[in-house]
Amino acid sequence: SDYSPKVYDADDASSSPEPPLGRADEWVNVELDLGDGPKKYRRDTNTMPQWAGSCWYELRYADPLNNEAFCDPANEEYWMGPRPEQGNVSGGTDLYVGGVEHAVLHLLYARFWHKVLFDLGYLSSSEPFHKLFNQGYVQAYAFTDARGQYVPAEEVEEIVGSDGEVAFQWKGQPVNREYGKMGKSLKNIVTPDAMCEEYGADTFRLYEMSMGPLDVSRPWETRAVVGSQRFLQRLWRNVVDEATGEVTVVEDDLDSETAKLLARTVADVTGDYDGMRINTAISKMTVLNNHLTGLKRVPRKAVEDLILMTAPVAPHVAEELWWRLGHGQSLAREPFPVVGDESLLVDDTVTCIVQVKGKLRDRLEVAADISDDDLSAMALASHKVAKYLDGEPRKIIIRAPKLINIVP
Repeated sequence: SDYSPKVYDADDASSSPEPPLGRADEWVNVELDLGDGPKKYRRDTNTMPQWAGSCWYELRYADPLNNEAFCDPANEEYWMGPRPEQGNVSGGTDLYVGGVEHAVLHLLYARFWHKVLFDLGYLSSSEPFHKLFNQGYVQAYAFTDARGQYVPAEEVEEIVGSDGEVAFQWKGQPVNREYGKMGKSLKNIVTPDAMCEEYGADTFRLYEMSMGPLDVSRPWETRAVVGSQRFLQRLWRNVVDEATGEVTVVEDDLDSETAKLLARTVADVTGDYDGMRINTAISKMTVLNNHLTGLKRVPRKAVEDLILMTAPVAPHVAEELWWRLGHGQSLAREPFPVVGDESLLVDDTVTCIVQVKGKLRDRLEVAADISDDDLSAMALASHKVAKYLDGEPRKIIIRAPKLINIVP
């Protein structure tokens, strides 16, 4: 059977395009008794939304070159089959990320198609996705004039008065600022193409991911993009001499401060990525990047781990630096950094709060592994504590290394 869609015939003015179901004459043209006797009916063939074609694409990824079926059963079960830890229900897509509208316009249909194919025996699981994560909106400031009409946001000027108050003007006239969803009617759209043209795709990606928690709506601020651009510029200069183009990293061992900061960054960024806290991962990588910028000689070990951590949010710059560092294969094939020495994650010292009758009287910097006896001795020796005591205390409550409470 031919189920290709019918297209408009330019030589036949009465023709019109039809979807594939229009060729299924026996199904389209039926005689039914709907309560008022047998009558002939024509089923509506234009029933599928434009999303329908994209609602099963994750299945095709499991067998994209198969010309005989949408997916070989063995491939489907391997990639998309049920998992015991999920109750043998959910399929093989671990994480579904989308906005609230996407959950209706796509997720709803995707689950429907998956369930139908499961009921027909083509799939081994009844649900396509394990976990849903709803991202927040990227919002933008919009401006209205005295009539309440929106004006082009990119043409608005920010005016700072002598008292520090900020006002906004468009063509010399004051305007009011608000923010919400981007939209043509609000005249506040920021196009990705324009951002990529001016700042590069990696800077655009990095800024989007650093704006705030992924599940919270936040306003776009073009001027803040410069901070993400500086991060990538510093990362580049930590590897490459901008004047000569030569790689400048050294094979030196890490000093103690750098080793501890690197270990802490790897541990924290790993946890942040796993928890979809991408903005906090970027902030921690920024601290490490700035630290390396302050070194006279940047060690290879530290900057390579930083590049691997940066790759998920700035893949193009990271890949380029990886090749310049002499690696013969893509960093996509490299394992994510791990902390080799767990002792580097242990703080050398911590701040201990010293209380007398529950009130703060002193703070002591003590070893993280200090004993109860040593902590007690240090607290009693403090002149800030001694003036509140009259002889031996009745009781000492110790929660080493962070708290000690003395009862006179």
